[in-house]
This record gives sequence, C-alpha cells and structure tokens, in this order.
Amino acid sequence: MDEQKTPEQPGRPNLFQVIGSVLAAGFGVQSEKNRQRDFAGGSAGTFIVVGIVATILFVITLYMLVKLVIGAASA
Repeated sequence: MDEQKTPEQPGRPNLFQVIGSVLAAGFGVQSEKNRQRDFAGGSAGTFIVVGIVATILFVITLYMLVKLVIGAASA
C-alpha cells in the first residue's frame, strides 16, 4: 500500500527541517505546526545531535568573535 501524508499525519522531518526547528526553538520562535510535526514524526536522537552541533558552533563563533574584538581593542 502507498502511504500518503495527510495534514493529520505529518511525515518525518528532513535534515533541513530539523535544523530549522532546532534554530527556531533556540530563538524561542518555533511555530505550533512545526512543533507538532517534530513531536509526531521526529526522532529525538536526531534533534539531540543537531542541537549539540548547533551549540558547539555557537560557542566557537562567540569565542572567535570575542578574540576578534579583544584583538582589535588592543591594537
């Protein structure tokens, strides 16, 4: 049988949707529709891994930005 996605039965979110959901949740602007899609069809492991990677990238970006500002201030 061929399963068709209906509005009541959302499919699994793809990688870009997971990344978007993690970023939106990090900023606190996740839509109700996307939240329901994530809880209905998403894998917790995928969201955890993407969240950890996003956090690491955020910390590295902040570290580099601080180093840049401190370097510019001392020059």
